[in-house]
Amino acid sequence: MLASLQNPLSLIGRVLLALLFVPAGFSKIGGFAGTAGFIASKGVPLPELAAAAAIGVELGLGLLLLVGFQTRWAALGIAFFTVVITFIFHNYWAVPAEQVMMQQLMFFKNIAVIGGLLTVAAWGAGAWSVDGKINA
Repeated sequence: MLASLQNPLSLIGRVLLALLFVPAGFSKIGGFAGTAGFIASKGVPLPELAAAAAIGVELGLGLLLLVGFQTRWAALGIAFFTVVITFIFHNYWAVPAEQVMMQQLMFFKNIAVIGGLLTVAAWGAGAWSVDGKINA
């Protein structure tokens, strides 16, 4: 039974993962100055360049993940990006006590998302994707 659900579950999984990144990329475009300011507040050098890179990853690779084109590479790229930003923006071990619980929750949520992305990278997009149509 589960084998017959592989393609719909792969599609749903990709859509749900992409929903975390694509809207975030669009919001960074609309609030570019604020995004760059927030990035700068975390001590990241060249915050405007970092914001542009975040938009490229979240929007560009997120859309590739959504439609399932070059899916394995897109998932790996987003996973790498998520590892980096997680340690910068959700460093729960270095925040005031009243922020620890929320930052720890966000940190481990991101770790779980990385796990999902690595699974997509390992197994691919499934047949209901651009990759699936190209390789059919």
